[in-house]
Amino acid sequence: MLILARKKGETIHINDDIVITVMETGDRLVKLGIRAPDAATVKRGEVYRQIMAEREAAGKEKEVDGNV
Repeated sequence: MLILARKKGETIHINDDIVITVMETGDRLVKLGIRAPDAATVKRGEVYRQIMAEREAAGKEKEVDGNV
C-alpha cells in the first residue's frame, strides 16, 4: 500500500487517465474529487463490499440449488 500526504488542491495521478484531487480537509474528514474515464468503475468501499457480498450470496444460492 502506498501512503501519501496531500494538502488541499494537490493531486495524485494513477496511470495517464485517473486524477484524484484533495478538495477539502477537516478534523475527521477528507473530501476527494476523482476524475476517471467513463469506462472506469469508481465506488466507495462500503458500496463495493456490499456488491461483493451480494454476488457471493447469489453464487452460494446457485450451489445449494444444484445449478452450478
